[in-house]
Amino acid sequence: MKLKYGILSTSSITPRFIAAVRDTDSSEVLALASRSLDQAREKARLWNVPRAYGSYEELLADPDIDVVYVSMVNSLHYQYAKLALESGHHVLCEKPCTLSAEDSRNLFAIAREKGKFFMEAEKVVFLPVMGEIKRMIAEGILGKVTMADFSSSFDPGYNSWFFNEELGGGPLYSNGVYCLQLLQYLFDSKVTNAQGLCTRSASGVEDQFAMSFLLENGLLATNKTSTRSEISHSGWLYGEKARVEIPSYWKAREAIIHFSDGTVKRLSHPCEHELVYEVEHAANCIKKGLNESPHYDRRDDRVGHPGPAFCQRILLNCSITGSRSASRSASIHSSRGTRLSC
Repeated sequence: MKLKYGILSTSSITPRFIAAVRDTDSSEVLALASRSLDQAREKARLWNVPRAYGSYEELLADPDIDVVYVSMVNSLHYQYAKLALESGHHVLCEKPCTLSAEDSRNLFAIAREKGKFFMEAEKVVFLPVMGEIKRMIAEGILGKVTMADFSSSFDPGYNSWFFNEELGGGPLYSNGVYCLQLLQYLFDSKVTNAQGLCTRSASGVEDQFAMSFLLENGLLATNKTSTRSEISHSGWLYGEKARVEIPSYWKAREAIIHFSDGTVKRLSHPCEHELVYEVEHAANCIKKGLNESPHYDRRDDRVGHPGPAFCQRILLNCSITGSRSASRSASIHSSRGTRLSC
C-alpha cells in the first residue's frame, strides 16, 4: 500500500514535490492545504490532488494521511512540523528544517517519543551521483581530498518573502545548507570552524555571501552564493589523485572526475525530478520503522556525524553575528559587506 502525503502549503516547490512523489511506486499525494480554501481548491484542481483544505490544522486532522510534507515559509517549519508529529504523522520537512539547533533537536525527540519518522528534505545528500562520489572518497580513488569549492546564484523573485528576516529569508538559510550538509555527508566529518562575509539587501537580510569553513578531517572548503550576480553553478572537490567537477551540485545529475594522469571519468544519473530520491528514501525508512534517516547521525555533535541540528547551529550563528542582528542596531546599506563570524 502506498504512503499517502498531505502537503502543507501551495508554495513554489509544491508542484515539483508532487511530480517527484508521482514518479515513485511507494507514495502518492492525497491532500494539500493553504490558509485560503479558494487557493487550496484552485491548486488542487491544477495539480490533480484529491483533497483540499483551507487550513493546515484541517489537513492534520485527516486520518487517511500518513506523511506530512512541510513546505511553507522557513519561520513556520518548526511550528507545523511539531504539530504534524504530535498529530500522529510522519514528517518530511523542507530545508532548513528549523531556524535553530534546539528546535531541530526537539523535533527529532518528538518523533522518537511518538514513534514517527522525521527528516529534513535535504535533497542533495540523496542524489545517486553523491552516493558514487562518497564511495570513491571512501575507497581512496581520489586520494586524500584537501579542498572544496562550491558556488551558485539565482533570482529569488519567485518567493515574495525571500528577503524578509522574520520569515527566515535569505540565501544563507536557503542555499548555505546544501554545501554544509553535502560535505559533512560525503566525508562523515563535521565543520569545526566557519566564517565569512556578506552584503545586504535593502531589508537588511543578506543578498550574497562567501563562507569558508574547516572540517574535522582537515578539509578546507569555500561556499559562495549570490542573488545579485551570475556566478558559476558548480562544486569542486580537490584530491591528491583527482579533482571532481559537479555541475549544479544541489540537483546534480552528473559529475566529471579529472584524474591527474589526464583520464576523465563521467558519472551520470539522469532523472526528471531530483526530489524523487528523498521521497523514496523517506518511504524506505518509514517501512523499516525508523524514526530518522541513517544519513543523519545526530547522536551527539562530538561524534563527528553531524545532522540537521548541527548545520542549523552553524547557520544560526552565522546569521546572528553577521548578516542579521547587526542590521537591528545600525542602518546598513546593501552594498556594505558584513563579517559572518561563526
